[in-house]
Amino acid sequence: MKKRVCFLLILLMGNLAYAQSKADVKILQQKEDSLRALAVQIIQGRNADDRFSADSSFTRMLVRALKTRHSFHYPFESFQTISVLYAPDSVFRIFTWQMVINENVIRQHGAIQMKTWDGSLKLYPLIDKSDVTGNVADTIGNHLGWIGAIYYKLIQKKSGNKNYYTLLGFDENNIRSSRKIIEVLHFANDEPVFGGRYFSYEEDSVFKTSQSRYIMEYKKEAGPRLNYDTDLDMIIMEHLISESKEPHKKWTLVGDGDYEGFTWKNGKWVHVEKVFNVVTPDGQAPVPNPIRDPSGNLDENKLKGADPVKPKGKGNE
Repeated sequence: MKKRVCFLLILLMGNLAYAQSKADVKILQQKEDSLRALAVQIIQGRNADDRFSADSSFTRMLVRALKTRHSFHYPFESFQTISVLYAPDSVFRIFTWQMVINENVIRQHGAIQMKTWDGSLKLYPLIDKSDVTGNVADTIGNHLGWIGAIYYKLIQKKSGNKNYYTLLGFDENNIRSSRKIIEVLHFANDEPVFGGRYFSYEEDSVFKTSQSRYIMEYKKEAGPRLNYDTDLDMIIMEHLISESKEPHKKWTLVGDGDYEGFTWKNGKWVHVEKVFNVVTPDGQAPVPNPIRDPSGNLDENKLKGADPVKPKGKGNE
């Protein structure tokens, strides 16, 4: 009898928890609709005052939404201008977005939400201090001294018994240049720590000191690649050169079609000078397949996508 009563109590508690969960989801869905509209306004506001107002309202409403029990599991899938990334081990998720103050001042905002056993809110606001940081590539800070970026990829790595989370992000920066950033995040005493000596150039042909984060700054109109290749298990980025042979002027840098990278070794990202070292043997380089013959006549078979007709001869009958 006692076992039956216990079973019924467990079943009842489970049903109540499920009902509460459905109610919470409904609340979050309603808040998401309002948040989505504000998120668009942060980007599309007619002037800085409109964007400031939208950003302030969005931040307050997001915090209220996240106070809903077990909000960590609600994905906010309809957000188009807000990045929401979950850590692979589901320990936390990170929200990031940007607000354009003017063409030369662009601020990133964000927050880290931790997963909690009871569904309560544990949140770390991210305060962008990049505009007052002297050397952004070589600083270590917490969530109150964040080097802002909109994150588009999160990679989890382990060293010993400690987890490290590598974030790939984009920063529109200013009117002349944009930046892509590789940032390593870990937690110490349950507090987020950004940066550290995680980028090593120890295997390069020319010595270069290690860095706390990788900053790729380039010409505004350029779009060099920086992403994680799962097959190679490597972060790959396009090599940059200066259009005007002035590499110290970051706004002149563009991709040259060559690639370098970082591979995880012994708790740090080790630089690889050249990722793709395949050399085409002499005489085997790819050649064009023109649709005209040497006399300038169109090859109808090529236009139709068919193989060219071979002239009859020995071995072709």
